[in-house]
Amino acid sequence: MASDSAGGHSTLKRCLGVLRDAKNDSEQFAALLLVTKAVKAGELDAKTRRQIFDAIGFTFPNRLLTSRQPPAGCPEDTFRALGLTLLACFCTDPELAGHSQILNKIPTFNDILISPCNPDSTSMIDDVYQCLSAVMATTRGPRELVTKGTVSALCQAYLNGSYGSDRALTLLLGLLAIAETRCWQRDAPHLLAVLSKLSNDFLKAEDMTKFELCEVLPNFIPLSPPLTQDSQGCECLHRLYKGLANILGSKLSQSQRDPALKLAACLVQACGSEWIPAGSAGSKFLALLVNLACVEVRLTLEEPDPLEVEGKKEVVTACYVLIETGIQECLREEKPLLEEVQKMQLMRIMEEAFGAVIFYLRQVKQEELQDPFIFASVRILGAWMAEETSSLKQEICELLPFLVGYAKKLFKEGIPAGSLPQPELVSTEGSGLPQDALRFLLPGFCHLTAEDRPRDILISEGAPALLCEYFLHQWEVLTSKPGSPTPLTSTEMSLQTACGIFLNLVVTAPDLIRRDKTFSSLMELLLKALPLLLPQKDHLVLAANIATLGLMMARILVSSAVLRDTQSAKDFFGAAIRFLSQAHTAQADPGSEGLAVAVSPAYASAWADIHELWFLGMQALAGSIPLFPWLPQAVLQAQWLENLSELLTRVSPASVDFELITAFQGVLVELARASRPCRDIILSHQGGEWANLYGMAALEQCLSEQ
Repeated sequence: MASDSAGGHSTLKRCLGVLRDAKNDSEQFAALLLVTKAVKAGELDAKTRRQIFDAIGFTFPNRLLTSRQPPAGCPEDTFRALGLTLLACFCTDPELAGHSQILNKIPTFNDILISPCNPDSTSMIDDVYQCLSAVMATTRGPRELVTKGTVSALCQAYLNGSYGSDRALTLLLGLLAIAETRCWQRDAPHLLAVLSKLSNDFLKAEDMTKFELCEVLPNFIPLSPPLTQDSQGCECLHRLYKGLANILGSKLSQSQRDPALKLAACLVQACGSEWIPAGSAGSKFLALLVNLACVEVRLTLEEPDPLEVEGKKEVVTACYVLIETGIQECLREEKPLLEEVQKMQLMRIMEEAFGAVIFYLRQVKQEELQDPFIFASVRILGAWMAEETSSLKQEICELLPFLVGYAKKLFKEGIPAGSLPQPELVSTEGSGLPQDALRFLLPGFCHLTAEDRPRDILISEGAPALLCEYFLHQWEVLTSKPGSPTPLTSTEMSLQTACGIFLNLVVTAPDLIRRDKTFSSLMELLLKALPLLLPQKDHLVLAANIATLGLMMARILVSSAVLRDTQSAKDFFGAAIRFLSQAHTAQADPGSEGLAVAVSPAYASAWADIHELWFLGMQALAGSIPLFPWLPQAVLQAQWLENLSELLTRVSPASVDFELITAFQGVLVELARASRPCRDIILSHQGGEWANLYGMAALEQCLSEQ
């Protein structure tokens, strides 16, 4: 055997010599046939394959690919087939597979895939797939394949069902895994055609193919653009819904149910609940989906066997996605998919599932904290805590030390990830360590800081200091881009929710604000943030949060260095006065010929989110006037008193509600008491008359005193 092999190698060496020294095409062709025969037989090791390349390089295969004249008596594609065999041989070397001479052959490979295939050219197809697979494994390869049209070629090859179409699908799956967004941006119609075929096969299949397709289909569900925007996409979604309804309504083994749940979760991530039709059938399907997800979570997490949990993490994470949709749909009031009875049943079932999640998280060991599955479990619990505040209160309180410690560990150890993309929920593989657990816990913490026991636990675990640090970081993320702040929705939402938590602490734990030094750092940031934020119309809700929080904290931290007659403090209060003073205007009253007070146009779209903050801010400003002697002067500079007097004089008193009158009076009384110039301006603008007209008794009395 050894001598045969040695003989084969010596023959190959002679052939390579002939190839180098050949005087004519027939000599070269004869030698080449022997070389390619050895290559096809797979007899060559990496060293010998490299020797072949060193002997002939890319020049000779390039000539073969472009030659249109086959040797006498040979098939038309003979030279092209030989050239492809050599390139497939070279591509087994990763260094050569990424060479520009291979990459510039991608259009040729594509053409061969979509050309009609006769029985004699199957070896060419095999070689093309070998080349494409090797190119995809290189660093530059996937980008080159996408930009040079391989996605559409693979789609056509798969849809044609010709020789090797199963390999076309495998390569497509690989490309979508690496470059999904780019593939869909460039080749959406072709990919939709493949999805259409797959969804059709999925609906019609009555055997195990149906469950195999459950594994394949998620790769063809794009997060963007949404399938619901396209009629063909909607048809695909409807077929997938019907196919899943058939599966999940049947008795299934675990190996059959798991892929179906993962496919459903993938559809939910991409399209929300829009792929589920309204009506009785759709609501039953959604209720069944969430029910099955809850059962899966309980079965896996209530009595966790470490080995069993390890194998089920992917499907349980998919179940979390379905349960989060269940929470959203139970809360949905406009065009709800679920009936009230279904909502109540699901809330009870989900509560049991969250009991299992809490139980599981209480068993987590320190060395497991970097597992993305722990992150997914904390994230879904955060979604529950954000919406359902009354159930599992005792269990959540007992888990709070873990949640704070976990969020703190991720925040301190990683790059805190307001600026990082979050890993997709359905995949727990290779996502690295996700960082921003706090983002998902903030809404729940906001509810909990309004209650004594959970608030005390959060304070004792150091949550306020952590939240201050987090706020400072998220502000940096928001303002880090040119022309900052930029509209980063999740970052801005996190900042707004953190403000809500701090407002709760200001009201319920003022001593904490006074003694914890991190709140002085937070106050310093708020002073600088508001003047920067307020002029930007897109950030009014965040500005309202920062203005109100800053005004309320200022009353507690009045003696701190950061507020002691500093320019930044004056700039902040100037901006806060602008925010409060510009919220209302006079406009035509539809019910009469006069004018009525109304929310200013710039505030109108955000007023539902900020009106409570505005009233709270007015109270806080009134309380700050006696504490900061320079505040009345800031009000005078803003000409608020003149503008407010004009507003109240022009509008119909009936259009100004009692709450608004009370808010205005609170500020006006403190200004009149603290500053003679303010009092004089109010009086000189008929303040006594409109105070009487609006029933501002406290202001009337204050103005009448000498």
